[in-house]
Amino acid sequence: MKKESLVRKNLDLLDEFMKYAFDHPDILDEIPQNASVVLLPDGDPSVEKENKRMSNKLKAKGGEVVVMKLKATKRRVSKV
Repeated sequence: MKKESLVRKNLDLLDEFMKYAFDHPDILDEIPQNASVVLLPDGDPSVEKENKRMSNKLKAKGGEVVVMKLKATKRRVSKV
């Protein structure tokens, strides 16, 4: 998977996570202050594989990692 495509798909996941967090702010209490959040898309195995790899690298460096699974969505282009 090309890096540009991976970044774009992860930005889409972040957008979905942020929308969810605005509606359910208590989810943020489950994330330790210095933890990295890794989002795994349900329905996109290639991104899930890459993000799991990133999670493992962060853990190997001693970082605290919170992994969350989200439904993969199609990017909506703004009409502004």
